[in-house]
Amino acid sequence: MAIVVALLLAFFVLPSPWGVVAVVLGAAWEVGEAWFMIRWTQRHRAQVGVEALLGRTAKVVVACEPRGQVAVSGERWQAECAGGAAVGDEVVVQGIDGLVLRVERAPAASA
Repeated sequence: MAIVVALLLAFFVLPSPWGVVAVVLGAAWEVGEAWFMIRWTQRHRAQVGVEALLGRTAKVVVACEPRGQVAVSGERWQAECAGGAAVGDEVVVQGIDGLVLRVERAPAASA
């Protein structure tokens, strides 16, 4: 966008030497912005697949006795907890069987 503005200024508004300066500055701005955006998007790799869920903490939304539902990163999943878990409990994803998460209660935080 900056290069378009610079070109319009160079052709229609600015006198001879300043038009070239506007185009060069606009081009430099565009290159800098592109470099920044590329670096920004490569900071964090996308986490997808089963491996991304293992070890994550989830919150029980439907009691797991032994089957229920948990919320992981805003998504609801069917879950199975051998020891059982009540609504609101924190659990940790230990494994996945098809579309069912195998979870265990999260260790209690020491005060």
